[in-house]
Amino acid sequence: MKMANSLRGEVLNLYKNLLYLGRDYPKGADYFKRRLKNVFLKNKDVKDPEKIKELIERGEFVMKELEALYFLRKYRAMKQRYYSDVKKT
Repeated sequence: MKMANSLRGEVLNLYKNLLYLGRDYPKGADYFKRRLKNVFLKNKDVKDPEKIKELIERGEFVMKELEALYFLRKYRAMKQRYYSDVKKT
């Protein structure tokens, strides 16, 4: 039972982190929140610790992808802001 509780904590942390990252999602925070909730509810009955770990790893991968997406978007915005003047001259 101890392992299940620690995995439950990991799952909750993952959900909270993804929810936080979803605020800036391109299709909107509400869209992201609905999709996130559906995915977590779909897997709520999974009991196998190995399967839960797999799902947590997939969620962490999604977090990294979102962070990369946001970083790239911020980089492009900065690049446009600072280099758009160079092209005009």
